[in-house]
Amino acid sequence: MQNLIRRGDARTTVTPNATMTTLASPTLGGTDGRSLWLAEMSAGVTGPLHMFDSEQIWTVLDGSVAVAIDGESHVLDAGDTLVIPGAAQRQVHATTDCRMLVSGDGAAIATVVGEDAPRGTPAWIS
Repeated sequence: MQNLIRRGDARTTVTPNATMTTLASPTLGGTDGRSLWLAEMSAGVTGPLHMFDSEQIWTVLDGSVAVAIDGESHVLDAGDTLVIPGAAQRQVHATTDCRMLVSGDGAAIATVVGEDAPRGTPAWIS
C-alpha cells in the first residue's frame, strides 16, 4: 500500500525549543508504526534533558548541533547521522540554526528527566 502525504498536509508543532513538522506518522499517512519529522532549532537553543522508550535516528540537514547522550557529547554537522538508543538520556543544543530529519517509533513515549511521570507520545510523533 502506498500513501502520498502532500506538503500541505504536514502537521507543525511549535515548542519553546523547536518547530517540528510531521512528514509521516501513524495518524498522518497511515505508516506502519514509524514516524518521520523535521526538527528546526535556532542557534543557542537547548532542549530539555529527556528520553524516549525507543530508538530514534537523527540526520542533520543544515547547521550544527551538540547532542549529549547519557552525558557523552556528540557534535553533528550537516550530513551527520546519530542513532540514539531507547531509554538513553539526551539533550540537544543548537550551535547554529539547524534542521534535522528524525525517524522513530510512532508510539514513542517521552519522559523529561526530573518529572514524576512520562509525558506520553508527542503530537509530532503520533
